Amino acid sequence: MTLSTRKLGNQGLEVSAIGLGCMGMSQSYGPADEGESIATLYRAIELGCTFLDTAEVYGPYTNEELLGRALAGRRDQVTIATKFGFHLENGKQVGAQRDSRPEQIREAVEGSLRRLGTDYIDLLYQHRIDPAVPIEDVAGVVADLVQQGKVRYFGLSEAGVANIARAHAVHPVSAVQSEYSLWERNLEADVIPALRELGIGLVPFSPLGRGFLTGEVKRAEDYPEGDYRRNDPRYQGANYDANVQAAQTVRDIAEAKQAKPGQIALAWLLHKGDDIVPIPGTKRRTYLEENIAAATMSLDATQMQALDDALAPGKVSGPRYSERIMETIDR
Repeated sequence: MTLSTRKLGNQGLEVSAIGLGCMGMSQSYGPADEGESIATLYRAIELGCTFLDTAEVYGPYTNEELLGRALAGRRDQVTIATKFGFHLENGKQVGAQRDSRPEQIREAVEGSLRRLGTDYIDLLYQHRIDPAVPIEDVAGVVADLVQQGKVRYFGLSEAGVANIARAHAVHPVSAVQSEYSLWERNLEADVIPALRELGIGLVPFSPLGRGFLTGEVKRAEDYPEGDYRRNDPRYQGANYDANVQAAQTVRDIAEAKQAKPGQIALAWLLHKGDDIVPIPGTKRRTYLEENIAAATMSLDATQMQALDDALAPGKVSGPRYSERIMETIDR
């Protein structure tokens, strides 16, 4: 099968209906495997999964460098999204500090272009809102970069309604990337209605609940040192027990449809609107193929309602991030 495409925003950005989150190829989810990661990228292109998501902070830098090596000679076959906005010093991220000063944005973009081996970025996101820099200034710099041909489309990540609207008034925002899934429903009350009113697409990251919705999960302490899930509150203690129970409906529907639980979670997202493009992350071809197959699955109204109810806001136990990271979310 070859994936269909979906439009993000009203400015002309069209991407594969499911994208590929590349972060885990370089950090957070076990040791890197460059050979398998590159094979996964090539297989994604073969299957029409050509919307690739990275960021300067992934590594830092090493994820963009990986894509640059892998995509040499294939640049015109893919849509690359990358991000700026965290504070980096000597090649390392400094806590959760942010930096979207205009001069820093320009410097970050030049670095991303160099590492990616390209002369333009398809979709450039501000990774997190910087409270020290007015969003109008950020949008103005990106507008200049679009004018120069270095960037094609503008996006925001984990932005709230007010900043989305203010940015969009300066330069059109094509997409907002945020965590959204059966597992995390925080956008439904205000962000999604605002995006639809403004004609902005939604790119959900962690659409499989950082792996929890795949059904193949372990307790936090059973993951190796360096794995993000060791410190994920939803994988810990009583939260883990409650969440395994909450996700049972996903597993039940998957069994009835002879599908994988993760495929049901992705199908649910795709059924939520044709302006939604999830970017499940993987560094393995097997999981990539499973994820892409979710685009062919249908869920009827009864199944959609059962999933909505089983994992309704408040049904998942524990915060989605530590308190320090939650402070960077613009809500």
